[in-house]
Amino acid sequence: MKISSIFSTLKQKKVTQPQKRIISFDGGGVRAIAGIVFLKKFEEETGQKVYDTFDMFVGTSAGALNAACFACDGLSAKEVKKYWSQEYLDKIMETSFFWDQASLIQARPRYETKGRVEVLKELFKNKNLSDSNKPLLTLCYDIERREHVIHSSFETPDITFVDAVCASSAAPMYFPTYQISSGSWMIDGGVVTNNPSIIGFIKAKKYFNTETIKVLSIGAGQNKIKIKGESSSKWGGVGWLRNDIIGMVLDSEIHNHIATNIIDKNYLRINSPLGNINKMLDDASVENLEKIHKLGLNWWEEFGEETINFIND
Repeated sequence: MKISSIFSTLKQKKVTQPQKRIISFDGGGVRAIAGIVFLKKFEEETGQKVYDTFDMFVGTSAGALNAACFACDGLSAKEVKKYWSQEYLDKIMETSFFWDQASLIQARPRYETKGRVEVLKELFKNKNLSDSNKPLLTLCYDIERREHVIHSSFETPDITFVDAVCASSAAPMYFPTYQISSGSWMIDGGVVTNNPSIIGFIKAKKYFNTETIKVLSIGAGQNKIKIKGESSSKWGGVGWLRNDIIGMVLDSEIHNHIATNIIDKNYLRINSPLGNINKMLDDASVENLEKIHKLGLNWWEEFGEETINFIND
């Protein structure tokens, strides 16, 4: 066979590679509910299940829970939203005995791990990632080795769902450092990146052996409240904590910028400013949850048609 014929054949194979779709979920505490509201509308309007629409599920922190719910047993968005109800949030956010609500500086994490583990065991039982019905990827950070850790159904199949999600969502100050069954101590994957889209994209290319990857990236709202520069010049630790230094560190827009440039037209980001939603990750008040729900509905109004076209194109 001539060299030109070989290259022509390779080119044809590349063109006919199957398209794969992945969905990526940012961390953001209770604000991650907005993405589930958005996807619930998607399922209602299209008749397509999120589980059937996407080939891989990726998430960090609260987004790891959302990704795992879809990937493990193919729950609908409506079913996933159940685990963000007030009943389950009260279990997950079981307040530590040592937490002083009046003090900004805490000697202990705000919440205990116990309630979160109980909810995850109700969801996933004792299943390992190898039991996932669709490929799943979550992100966390090993504090002893000082390196990021990617847990996935195809590279670390023996880790449990409970360990993977607890490790990815062990947000410093909110939850204790989490020890997985191997003995490693993990904290929230948001300290590596709160938007794991590009990590999912790279892993998906290798896993599916294709360059044709579409990524739907679900955010958790952006805090765009202006900080006065002159005032900030006088802040110490307490001042920065009061003014969302954690939110600045976890801001995912640089990773969104990178993903936009690398994945280009095959990348769609669903996100917007928080508006009057509390920037804190754990405000589970009825009023704040209603605002988050409305944010998800607003996303559908803004991005719904574009999302349908993006997926089906």
